[in-house]
Amino acid sequence: MSKKIAVLITDEFEDSEFTSPAEAYTKAGHEVVTIEMEAGKTVTGKQGKAQVKIDKDIDHVSPAEFDALLLPGGHSPDALRGDDRFVNFTKEFVASGKPIFAICHGPQLLISANGVRGRKMTCVKAIAIDLKNAGADFYDKEVVVDNDKLVTSRTPEDLPAFNQESLRILNNL
Repeated sequence: MSKKIAVLITDEFEDSEFTSPAEAYTKAGHEVVTIEMEAGKTVTGKQGKAQVKIDKDIDHVSPAEFDALLLPGGHSPDALRGDDRFVNFTKEFVASGKPIFAICHGPQLLISANGVRGRKMTCVKAIAIDLKNAGADFYDKEVVVDNDKLVTSRTPEDLPAFNQESLRILNNL
């Protein structure tokens, strides 16, 4: 059965950390919905290889509409966590118990939403100390799955394992 995946994203996202999971999810029959400040806007990845048209603006969506959340890395999560609307959306998603998939710098939004304490996670090396200080149990591995509700990976090189685990969880919902 098709699942609906929310993606919080803005300019300077890590290109492949959006395009690879989005392609895998779509190919498996799931719906990917991009969310930013302004619907219809086009955002560009930090490598300049990917452009993404935004489907919905943050003011007109609710976590209740979605089955899972994808948080790609790059500079996007840091930019978005400065906006309370994105932090609150993430916080509500954490509280819902629905699956969250975060790669590279993606966990920055989870840190700001107080959603990492006591959870098994990984991330890019640059923010590992932030994850640890926020109370996560950090593992330096290509993919870490916490209770089949949270999938995290470190870098684009980890995408095959990240996609495999997130698809496994989506397909079992």
